[in-house]
Amino acid sequence: MKDKCILDFGGVPTLHDSNAIAPEPLVQRHAQPGRSLLAVLHAIQDELGFVPPDTVAPLARAMNLSRAEVHGVLTYYHHFRTHPAAPVTVQLCRAEACRSMGTEALAQHIEARTGCRFDSAHQHQDAEGAAVGLESVYCLGQCALSPALTINGTLHAKVTPQKFDALLAAATKRVEETA
Repeated sequence: MKDKCILDFGGVPTLHDSNAIAPEPLVQRHAQPGRSLLAVLHAIQDELGFVPPDTVAPLARAMNLSRAEVHGVLTYYHHFRTHPAAPVTVQLCRAEACRSMGTEALAQHIEARTGCRFDSAHQHQDAEGAAVGLESVYCLGQCALSPALTINGTLHAKVTPQKFDALLAAATKRVEETA
């Protein structure tokens, strides 16, 4: 299969384009006294769906931290994104319990089905035309019901390749209906 993964995440808004996200007001809304850096990063991501790279410097100033400290926390935790997620985002548990129940074979099926690889900076236009992003996560709390994954934040357990195909088709259809 020809690799059709693409780098276009819908365009990451920056300070240098017309879709700019002003980092100062964003940081001021969330970097309140007594809030931890993690809480602020979560709040920003909850608001925008990602933490724009342009917020690192203002956030460091507001919290009296170095830019390296903020960047380090932002990139250390797999939960945080620095650009918008794909319209269909699959997060597959790759922890031990799911591994013991076949998640790696499921991962191979998902990669073959979507034409993209887990944890790459790419997303792929699937056969139905929806952009898909694949992410590894380490424990969704469904160890007794593994393998587990989420699609756009909705948890699914005991996922087989056939179940995944049906879930992906449904998620793709929902994205098309809202577009």
